[in-house]
Amino acid sequence: MLLGHGGPDQLVVRDDVETPMPADDEVVIAVAACGMNNTDVNTRIGWYSKSVTSGTGVDAIETDIDGSWGGGLTFPRIQGADPVGRIVSAGASVDESRIGQRVLVDAWHRSPDGDLDKAQYLGSELDGGFAEHVTVRAANAYSIESDLNDIELASFPCSYATAEHMLHRADVRANQWVLVSGASGGVGGALIQLAKRRGANVVAIAGGAKLDRVKAVGADLAIARETDDIAAAVLDVVGRVDVFADVVAGPQFAPLLEVIKRGGHYTTAGAIGGPIVELDVRTLYLNDLTMHGATVLPPIVFQNLVSYIERGEIKPVVAATYPLEQIHAAQEAFVRKEHVGAFVIEVAR
Repeated sequence: MLLGHGGPDQLVVRDDVETPMPADDEVVIAVAACGMNNTDVNTRIGWYSKSVTSGTGVDAIETDIDGSWGGGLTFPRIQGADPVGRIVSAGASVDESRIGQRVLVDAWHRSPDGDLDKAQYLGSELDGGFAEHVTVRAANAYSIESDLNDIELASFPCSYATAEHMLHRADVRANQWVLVSGASGGVGGALIQLAKRRGANVVAIAGGAKLDRVKAVGADLAIARETDDIAAAVLDVVGRVDVFADVVAGPQFAPLLEVIKRGGHYTTAGAIGGPIVELDVRTLYLNDLTMHGATVLPPIVFQNLVSYIERGEIKPVVAATYPLEQIHAAQEAFVRKEHVGAFVIEVAR
């Protein structure tokens, strides 16, 4: 449970939290496992505050005014956007036959009127899955038929839904070249697999020690982020790309924007290298580029993701698992960024 913005001491494990009761349109899920993401750490430290200009993994901010991304975060809050488990109870308007279903959860609880400003996110504006039970709207709990275990399934929702949303917005198609930054992380690895699923070609950027593992995920080519001139390296190996799928931003934003073809797309859902960048607006308009921010995904994106999993078209890449009681150690390891793939918190053992 997160008590407020701050250091690891603000995250506590408690055993006195009551099992939630579902509203009419909700279900209660007994959580087996839940993925851990940048969002969990960023929310704890208050990284979403406009006062923060550095990359993720920084120390907690001093102000508490605007430290959440949606503006509706209150404390205490149970985090965790990626719960996997089985439905154990349902609200009055939910078909009782759903009880017992194994489910993945779409973390975005959208407003019925389609107003994106009213969307709420599991683990941020709503209590999430780092708990024995979580309550979600029945429409957000997707039945899943898969031989994958709970930990493997929990590695998908946030990272892969984010990546699929980025590619969906950029309309990535077969035979295009997609440049992926931060390719060793959860979203980066998902971008590789999902772009390849669409028939695209991928050139990935990651730490030099991780390049072989990034290629094993599916990248056609990989470039070390320590390279002196990454943009020149991309141009040397593939020429200009159709789409730049970026979760890093930071100092490489401006030079890498220059390697996108005229009429191409820039799509982003993160800024782990730093949110404040330089933009030569001439690059944008003279090259007829389209820029996409990807956060509140449309339901079809998650629906498609579930179908990809069930058909075995994408594979889980789990870097590490931790029991819920060791969530502090999990976050410490996560921010070191030495891993390839996803971290998963095991709730029920």
